[in-house]
Amino acid sequence: MPQLSFHTPLGPLTVSEEDGALVALDWGWGRDQAETPLLVRARDQVQDYLDGDRTTFDLPLAPHGTPYRQRVWAALRAIPYGETRTYLDIAGSAGGVARSVGQANGCNPLPILIPCHRVVATGGIGGYTGGDGLNTKRFLLALEARILAAGPPPAAPPAFPPHAAPTGDRP
Repeated sequence: MPQLSFHTPLGPLTVSEEDGALVALDWGWGRDQAETPLLVRARDQVQDYLDGDRTTFDLPLAPHGTPYRQRVWAALRAIPYGETRTYLDIAGSAGGVARSVGQANGCNPLPILIPCHRVVATGGIGGYTGGDGLNTKRFLLALEARILAAGPPPAAPPAFPPHAAPTGDRP
């Protein structure tokens, strides 16, 4: 299975590909390194996301999991960037109960790409098994909040037409 590892603010990450789709994103450095076009695209998109330059991913995902976990992961992918849902909210849309949603989140093989960090407890942040646990979850939620708070980039100032450009020689 081709893998590609890369450095991020969260530490090294490794993406894995199988049959033309991503099947895993793991913390740490993978053993088998290969630069396939899909893995390079995944690396670039994850790095753009972590730099605050991307809010969605355009990658084929094929996580292995039970039908229930697949429903939960589909519900996670529907959570908009910068928003959160509770475990109870996800249970309402995917079935099950809050605890089973938490278990499905903990088994998510594609964290960040399938944004399990956007699921919080009714009375707090909830749990997180990726990277450095809750510190990683807080980092990802703060990243999305910061980018949303910044809003769109300011418009560039209007360019002077060549004939009207200031020369600095005017009194």
